[in-house]
Amino acid sequence: MTFVKLSASALAIAAVTATTAAARDQVQIAGSSTVLPYASIVAELFGDNTDFPTPVVESGGSSAGLKRFCQGVGTEHTDIANASRAIREKEIKACAENGVTDIIEVRIGYDGIVFASQTNGPAFDAFTQSDLFNALAPKVMVDGKLVDNPYTKWSDFNADLPDAEILAFIPGTKHGTREVFEEKVIAVGCEQTGAMEAMIAGGMSEDDAEDACLEVRTDGRSVDIDGDYTETLASIDANQNAIGVFGLSFYENNTDKLKVATMAGVAPSTETIAAGEYPVSRPLFFYIKKAHIGVIPGLKEFAQFFVADELSGPDGPLAQYGLVSDPELAATQAKIDAEDTMN
Repeated sequence: MTFVKLSASALAIAAVTATTAAARDQVQIAGSSTVLPYASIVAELFGDNTDFPTPVVESGGSSAGLKRFCQGVGTEHTDIANASRAIREKEIKACAENGVTDIIEVRIGYDGIVFASQTNGPAFDAFTQSDLFNALAPKVMVDGKLVDNPYTKWSDFNADLPDAEILAFIPGTKHGTREVFEEKVIAVGCEQTGAMEAMIAGGMSEDDAEDACLEVRTDGRSVDIDGDYTETLASIDANQNAIGVFGLSFYENNTDKLKVATMAGVAPSTETIAAGEYPVSRPLFFYIKKAHIGVIPGLKEFAQFFVADELSGPDGPLAQYGLVSDPELAATQAKIDAEDTMN
C-alpha cells in the first residue's frame, strides 16, 4: 500500500533521530489480526516519515501476541502486543512472573464485529443476537424447554431467515474477537431466548449458566477459525450458504466479496459505532513494554506516532480503513508522553 508523506505537523511527534545503538533496531510487534492492518499502515508511514526503521508487525491473535509479549524483557522479546480486547488479569500475572512489570496500555479506537456472507449467497440481511444463539448454541429453547439444538436451517427458528443450512465460521478461542462475539452476541441471545433462565431453573448456578451460555455446538455447523480474517473469507468463498464473523474494517475492504447483515436492526458503520448504536463493537489496544523504551530505538516514538491526531483521529488514514476514532485520544497521547503504566 502507498501513502503520501505526512505533513510537518504530524512529523513533530517523531522528530527524534534514530542514533541510539542497540542489539535490535526495529520495533517488534505481534498480536491481534484485527489491529494488524492499522499497525501495518502506521508502521509503513513511520518508516517512510522518520529516520527509524519500519517496525516488524506480525499477527497470530490477541492471546498469542500477549503470550509472546509476557515471555520476558530483553531484545529477544517483542516490544508491543496488539489486542482486540483488554489484557486479562492472568496475563498481567504471567507478565509479572517473567519480569514484565511495567506495561503501558494504549487504546487506539473502536471497531465493530460484523456478520457477512457471499454477495451472491442467501439473503442474510438481518440478524438478532437470539438468531445467532439459536443457530449456534448446543442447547436451545423449544416449546418452553431447554433441549439439544434441533435446528439445521436458519428458517427452522426464524421464518424471515433463508431456507439454508446453518454454517458459521467464527473466531477461534485465541482471538480477542471471540470474546466479544461471546459476550455481545451469544450471551445476549442466551438471555433473550430464556435459555439462561431455564439453565438456572434447572439447578445450575448463575456462574455455571453464564459459562454454559457461551458454548457453541460441535456438530460441524459452528466452525472455529484459528487463522486471520483471510482464512474466514476463504471459507466463505468455498461455502455459498455460510456466514462469517469479521472486523468492520476487514469487511469494508472486501465489499466486492461480502455483504453484511444488520444486528438488532442496526447496520454496522463507523457512524453507528461512534454513536454507540451498533451493539457489537469493542475497543482496540496495544500494550507497550516500558522496559524496552530507550533500549529499542523508536519504540516510544512509534507509539506517539500511532495515536497522533493525523493518524488515529477522525480524519486520519486509519479512519478510512474502518477505525472509529477514540473521543479520548488526547488522554491516550498524554499517557504515552508520560509513560504512564497500568496500575
